[in-house]
Amino acid sequence: MDKILSRLSTATGALAVGAFTVNSCIYNVDGGERAVLFDTLRGGILPDVRDEGTHFIIPMVQRPIIIDVRTKPREIPSVTGTKDLQMVNIKLRVLWRPVIEKLPQLYRELGTDFDERVLPSIGNEVLKAVVAQYNAEELLSKRAEVSNRIKTELIKRGSHFHLTLDDVAITHLTFGREFTKAIEQKQVAYQEAERQQYVVERAEQERIANVTRAEGEAEAATIITKAMEKTGNAIIEVRRIDAAKEIAGKLAKGRNITYLPGGAGGGEGGSGGPGLLLGIDK
Repeated sequence: MDKILSRLSTATGALAVGAFTVNSCIYNVDGGERAVLFDTLRGGILPDVRDEGTHFIIPMVQRPIIIDVRTKPREIPSVTGTKDLQMVNIKLRVLWRPVIEKLPQLYRELGTDFDERVLPSIGNEVLKAVVAQYNAEELLSKRAEVSNRIKTELIKRGSHFHLTLDDVAITHLTFGREFTKAIEQKQVAYQEAERQQYVVERAEQERIANVTRAEGEAEAATIITKAMEKTGNAIIEVRRIDAAKEIAGKLAKGRNITYLPGGAGGGEGGSGGPGLLLGIDK
């Protein structure tokens, strides 16, 4: 029995040693990752890159470094000055990934946190250089042009550090408090100018209407004067009769209007007085 236990113990130990040895000799590279090898006998980082899958290494001599090569976003904020000395708060969104063929050199020079070392510095450098070439108003009116120039310069600078930038976009753009206040005052002044222009145009239209009305009244007066010269006071009598008819027609439609005929005269030569229209309140 003791021999059996001894053999089982020996077999278990051998299996454990074998499993540890096998586990030490292999490593896995997951999807979206690559690996570079550090070899103590061959002088550091090896020049080749290991793809996805399972690979073998020499225990105690080689050590794998796993690097994520998927595209990742990064925001780069910056406060910089424009051409007309206005301060602007701008933020970029960058989609970046490392150049796979350059991973050994990238790791040797910058380590695994190369994005922290490179992107903020080159992002601020490019932003300050490009924004300084535009006025504050041009940053708003030429935003697409500014974004394209920043993207071009940033891609060029990123290639020096073996980084590929798939997309660069301006996501945030605000100005200082003083400039914002100046913009608001300018907008108010523009609206006031528009209102004053409307008032001037309205006054001009009213003036033209008054002139036209006055010309019409003068022409009507001229026509009446000529008619009176030809017919005497007949036209005035006609106007008086027309006015009397209009007034009588309006009064006749009222409910509380009563007509009283004129009475007879006191003597032989007397004549009947005019009738009366009385308004009777209930």
